[in-house]
Amino acid sequence: MTQEAHVTQGPLTTEAGAPVADNQNSETAGVGGPVLVQDQALLEKLAHFNRERIPERVVHARGAGAYGTFTVTRDVSRWTRAKFLSEVGKQTETFLRFSTVAGNLGSADAVRDPRGFALKFYTEEGNYDLVGNNTPVFFIKDAIKFPDFIHTQKRDPYTGSQEADNVWDFWGLSPESTHQVTWLFGDRGIPATLRHMNGYGSHTFQWNNEAGEVFWVKYHFKTDQGIKNLTTEEAVRLSGVDPDSHQRDLRESIERGDFPSWTVQVQIMPAADAATYRFNPFDLTKVWPHADYPPIEIGKLELNRNPQNIFAEVEQSIFSPAHFVPGIGPSPDKMLQGRLFAYGDAHRYRVGINADHLPVNRPHATEARTNSRDGLLYDGRHQGAKNYEPNSFGGPVQTDRPLWQPLPVTGTTGSTVAPSHAEDDDFVQAGTLYRLMSEDEKGRLVDNLAGFISQVSRDGIAERAIDNFRQADGDFGKRLEAAVQALRG
Repeated sequence: MTQEAHVTQGPLTTEAGAPVADNQNSETAGVGGPVLVQDQALLEKLAHFNRERIPERVVHARGAGAYGTFTVTRDVSRWTRAKFLSEVGKQTETFLRFSTVAGNLGSADAVRDPRGFALKFYTEEGNYDLVGNNTPVFFIKDAIKFPDFIHTQKRDPYTGSQEADNVWDFWGLSPESTHQVTWLFGDRGIPATLRHMNGYGSHTFQWNNEAGEVFWVKYHFKTDQGIKNLTTEEAVRLSGVDPDSHQRDLRESIERGDFPSWTVQVQIMPAADAATYRFNPFDLTKVWPHADYPPIEIGKLELNRNPQNIFAEVEQSIFSPAHFVPGIGPSPDKMLQGRLFAYGDAHRYRVGINADHLPVNRPHATEARTNSRDGLLYDGRHQGAKNYEPNSFGGPVQTDRPLWQPLPVTGTTGSTVAPSHAEDDDFVQAGTLYRLMSEDEKGRLVDNLAGFISQVSRDGIAERAIDNFRQADGDFGKRLEAAVQALRG
């Protein structure tokens, strides 16, 4: 099934609205002569074509998206004053963009890579963006390392290809990545479809209620379709046959009325617990064990409408972790703190300073009232209103109530690590994850890792990488070492 094109009656025109007399032949000096510069329909058409693409995202370039609704299923007002969560049954419009991380815009869907899970809530208090992944953890815990990490995943400056040496050199020298790498090379590293995977906020966020009490939260989106994954061999075949497999599946499922949905859960930690918890609760490389903070169901997310234009609504959609609403805010998570700046900055460069004016990015239930004016593609929406504050002409004013509660801080400035907790260890949770796997799952994990590590050419890099897994679990390291040696002959 395909979406019917929007047809406009009347003559073809230029961008200025003048009718085009001939869209098949360029204007020439005589029959068969050179083309004339006065053929403005031709020049405008070619010039626009040259500018049809904007810079692709440095990461998460390959994406698909859909609109939907979020419905509250539990009263959470004791923990947050966010209005879109204020009562059971309340619905909020959403837009969800899925993406791979490392591949470019033309890469295949069925690859071993984390998936972005970026969700925009069009709330009555403005847009709230929850920019997460399909993994509950990440490779690093500080944003200062993010450019270096991504450089290892992208094409090598000399070879123009992703290189195993670069990937494993960085991961081996960054033992904090062991947990996420174990997750990535396990069965869930290649989802069968975008509908058959979970989503996570990944970071820790702040919720605060009307009384000003603070809680730390983690978001979980559990797929109602069930978890389904691809083996490495299945993914290789599918990528060759249908590189658009995930995007196609999402679109077609919505077209036939088979709307994908997720059960939304949160883990909630009272603010006072953070200082004495057994590991740093703001460390993105770790999960909160469910035995400590059981997930609580709070809502249902359903996707039920496809975008009508991929470029306008998926490619030009923008998300930023800094887009909060009253009752929700950031945590001291150092990766999150870096993303608060980096995402907005990327979109201002990539789409433009007025990217928020585009329909997919505009708030729905409230008007954005700012004093920002002009810039590329400014639409004049403010007309002649004054563009400064305070003013005496009825302009917008500050509320004097922060969106989130302030946190007390002490100490001196500098490049510091987080306060020490009893289990601040890079290997404990990776080992736990390994031991939770069945023997078949362990075998596939080891085979997946060995296949990639065996491609390393420089002495010491593979051995250092294997040693990280050995520190997570002795059996894990032993089996991986043997598998790599067998592949290397």
